[in-house]
Amino acid sequence: MIKMRNIKLTIEYDGKNYAGWQTQNKKHKTIQQTLEKALQKILRKRIRIIGSGRTDAGVHAQAQVANFKTDSNIAIEKLQKALNAVLPDDIAVIETEEVGLNFHSRFSAKSKVYRYTILNRPSRSAILRDTAYFFPYPLNLKLMRKDARILLGRHNFKSFQAADKKERGAVRTIKNFKVIRDKDFIYIDIESDGFLYNMVRNIVGTLIEIGRGKFPEGSLRKILESRNRKLAGPTVPARGLSLIKVNY
Repeated sequence: MIKMRNIKLTIEYDGKNYAGWQTQNKKHKTIQQTLEKALQKILRKRIRIIGSGRTDAGVHAQAQVANFKTDSNIAIEKLQKALNAVLPDDIAVIETEEVGLNFHSRFSAKSKVYRYTILNRPSRSAILRDTAYFFPYPLNLKLMRKDARILLGRHNFKSFQAADKKERGAVRTIKNFKVIRDKDFIYIDIESDGFLYNMVRNIVGTLIEIGRGKFPEGSLRKILESRNRKLAGPTVPARGLSLIKVNY
């Protein structure tokens, strides 16, 4: 009797050279597509993996989660080593685990945490140019934190939703929101039960406009309640964004 197994992968990747997580077509290289090719090479079968959610082109991950089902009896430790030997240097499997058959990377997730990294100093960085957004002007973090409080809880985030090919409901619950400074870096961490297309990057762009004095204090409440994307700030570059945790 064939025994099916459900394998959970925790994956780290640099998204610079990829058109996001989700498989699209042969012209666009994606993380999912690359992982599936590696699994097929190792397991000698076509494998379909399920991700906790899509990350867009250029977005990174410190701990993306995916799962797939297989009848292979390969040892977990051997699978991880084999994957990391086959995968390109900008994708690494940092943990493998056998889980129950009912585990689903996307539907079992309770929340996800994204971090946006801003390099906030007068001079740009040669080393960090692909992992942080360079912003050389002063930012009022106290004001940014104060305005960001309005985003906590369950709201309609249509004001921060980019145009999407698929119509999606815009109500989400933000469980935690942090604006942290560590020397030259500003980290904006957002935990939510789900994210809309470009939601984090649009929120961060709006907060930057508040922090630099382009938008007056209290703007975030008005923008949120307006449900009008045109009133919010610009979409900051993908390179500063990383999926850092998926909570189950």
